[in-house]
Amino acid sequence: MYITGDLLNSITTKLPVELHIILGVLVVLILLSAFFSSAETALMSINKYRLRHLVRKGNKKAKRIHDMLKRPDRLISTILIGNNFVNILASSLVTIVVMNMWGDAAIPVSSLVLTFVILIFGEITPKTIASLHSEKIAFSFTLFLLPLYKILNPIVILVNWICSLIVKPFGVFFKEQKLDSLSSDELRSLVDDAYVAVPKKNKFMLLGILDLEHIRVDDVMIPRNNMVGIDINNDISTIINKLQNHQYHTIPVYQENIDNMLGILHSRGIAQLLAVPELNKTAFMNVVSDPHYVPVSTNLYSQLINFQKNKERSAFVVDEYGEILGVITLEDILEEIVGEFTTPPAHEEDNIINNEDGSYIIDGSASIRSVNKQLNWNLPIHEARTINGLITETMESIPCSKVCWKIGDYYFEIIQVKNNRVKAVKMFTKKGSQQQSDTNNN
Repeated sequence: MYITGDLLNSITTKLPVELHIILGVLVVLILLSAFFSSAETALMSINKYRLRHLVRKGNKKAKRIHDMLKRPDRLISTILIGNNFVNILASSLVTIVVMNMWGDAAIPVSSLVLTFVILIFGEITPKTIASLHSEKIAFSFTLFLLPLYKILNPIVILVNWICSLIVKPFGVFFKEQKLDSLSSDELRSLVDDAYVAVPKKNKFMLLGILDLEHIRVDDVMIPRNNMVGIDINNDISTIINKLQNHQYHTIPVYQENIDNMLGILHSRGIAQLLAVPELNKTAFMNVVSDPHYVPVSTNLYSQLINFQKNKERSAFVVDEYGEILGVITLEDILEEIVGEFTTPPAHEEDNIINNEDGSYIIDGSASIRSVNKQLNWNLPIHEARTINGLITETMESIPCSKVCWKIGDYYFEIIQVKNNRVKAVKMFTKKGSQQQSDTNNN
């Protein structure tokens, strides 16, 4: 900035009388510097998703900020032009005052003092406050920033055009931007970090919904060896006995073996059959629904949509050869979202037995996901789906009893092997191992 000699002489002549006015102007300029600094921090750190929510609710201030943030390059240019103008003007006034009161020798000292003042009162303090109260400050400043944004728009466009020519060779382009979107993994992290805003129960449900795309039907299905079905070739008394003692809400109906599936019987049909005075197989088959099949690679989200679209509540899981691996029900998927809301069958309750030394006796057919969920462990679930599958995959051989092994931070000792499958295994973590060692030493 250049000041003519006549203007400098005029200010010098009036300085002793108008010093308080110049000091007042300096204070205003520092306050304006604080305004621009805090506005920049508040607008750049405001919660974009809450802002979008407020825009949908019709908040006018949020709408103004939302519109300005569509072109953050222009908004930042407006703020920087204003901030640099007031800082340079403040520096010029201080230089004039110091030159006329103490001479040129005092200019370096005055520059250091002004830098310190602007740094504390015009930069660090307002930016720190703005980062802690970004929404309140951004909404308060929007009425002042919007007119300035419009007034300086021609200058901003010119400056941005020059800047765009400089950064264009580096592949950077200035254009209107939309608010950032989140992937499912990023949304999961956002929900997981929402300690206070989202209650623990709601957070569990939200994470359960996000996990549906990453969980396959064979992770939560009732496996084939645990399926309780009815062979239509049995006599009617045996069929009635199974209806009276069933543990699931659905019962597969087959002929001779489970691969020859005839259909599935739902709880409503079971109640109807038990109310019939003299039940026969014809009446029994009239309430049996046609079987539906789903590939083993289907994720829970897709299967939930399929259940809704086809008005179904259960389906049989088959592999690439069409062999039935298990049955998946609507209830199994819902429990992944809201947690267990029914009493598990007896065989599931016996899958994990807690020992006093901190170890666990686990059934080899137990699902890895259920073990992780119940014990808060992190066993790998990338390939194997059961404890037996995990051990076999890790050892790369058919295991023998009394063999000890280690998987990550988890130790296991095979207790029983039957039909080339792990029937029971003793498992514990490093912490459990230490507890067990202390117990043995005592």
